[in-house]
Amino acid sequence: MKICALFSGGKDSVMAAHKALQNGHQVKVLLTMVPRRSDSYMYHVPNIELTRYSAEALGIPQEIRQSVGKPPEENADLEKALTEVKEKHGIDGVCAGAVGSKYQYNIVADICKRLDLEVYAPYWQTDHEALIKEALEAGFEIIIVGVAAYGLDDSWLGRQLDNKALEDLRKVRSIFRVDIGGEGGEYETFVYDGPIFKKRIEVLEARKTWDGVRGDYVIGKVALRDKKL
Repeated sequence: MKICALFSGGKDSVMAAHKALQNGHQVKVLLTMVPRRSDSYMYHVPNIELTRYSAEALGIPQEIRQSVGKPPEENADLEKALTEVKEKHGIDGVCAGAVGSKYQYNIVADICKRLDLEVYAPYWQTDHEALIKEALEAGFEIIIVGVAAYGLDDSWLGRQLDNKALEDLRKVRSIFRVDIGGEGGEYETFVYDGPIFKKRIEVLEARKTWDGVRGDYVIGKVALRDKKL
């Protein structure tokens, strides 16, 4: 299947694209929606502009589209974008990193039905912790770039999502009942390397913003580095 991968640069969208490639699909293009609002129900916000480096590092063409960032307009924005991508790139399927959000999955599925596109959501309704473990075992390198939940303070910003962080997330979940995969927006991630990356993304400059409740790890400058053979 010729696929357009909905792409935010975070762990879920990267892993969905990875699984598509593993299963023999052609990821023809990445589609990144950039919301004008920070509280979008549909789209990832922190460091979304870095996806152009992610696309280059992956060696996959990217289409970037703006969105109002508020329903129902943001849903219409996605449908318009996918209509254009289908015509330009000849796709017959859409890859989504949806794991547990019925809201997001149903919107993508409804749009795909109207556009006569298949939905490919390899981690839909699976255990989110298992996805993270799979990503770590495969060698993906992930950092946390946004937090917005009790139990996650500014010390998490810029932290590597590794096995120790996963253990700590389990502890936070047991006390504050946060979703371990950040499904409810508790945290956001950025993937900077992995087995499908042709180049590694190196963070050169970054700063933290923190208002006492939520914060972002704002990456200001990156570089693409050749990977050692």
